[in-house]
Amino acid sequence: MKNVKIVLLGYMGSGKSTVGRIVSNHLNVKFLDLDDYIEEGEGMSIASIFETKGEIYFRKKEIEYLNKIFSNEDSFVLSLGGGTPCFGSNMDFINEKTAHSFYLNVGISELFDRLRKEKSHRPMISHLKDEELTEFIGKHLFERSYFYNQAHQKIKSNNNTPTEIAEMIVNKLV
Repeated sequence: MKNVKIVLLGYMGSGKSTVGRIVSNHLNVKFLDLDDYIEEGEGMSIASIFETKGEIYFRKKEIEYLNKIFSNEDSFVLSLGGGTPCFGSNMDFINEKTAHSFYLNVGISELFDRLRKEKSHRPMISHLKDEELTEFIGKHLFERSYFYNQAHQKIKSNNNTPTEIAEMIVNKLV
């Protein structure tokens, strides 16, 4: 596909990076993970950026790097950080730049099952007990759903595999 810009958004653990890689392979276009892109550009981890420079600095850099990606890349599949759509005018910007934004909508219980296994790798939830995790996810999803639902397409996961979700996305591009 020529000049296709696909943006995947959703809550942490929704499979944005995994699905994004499958979609990019299928379409033979570049895969970009916004967090990885920022880490490379800043020369430090997202956790270190938050710790040493703060969230405001990070959010400013996030929109800078989004601009850079949309300006410099012809075709790509871009996986956003879970909070990216919720800050500034990021969702408006994304939807202006592409007609292919996809919200990977995963239910709370499925997110709990996935994130419980990954807690140690996710600073935002690593301190939570399992019984606190469901409430944390539910509260966050409630706060973020307004932004997530602005995506052009919603892909509802009902325990689908990453490959099945990638196929749903590719089929919506035709």
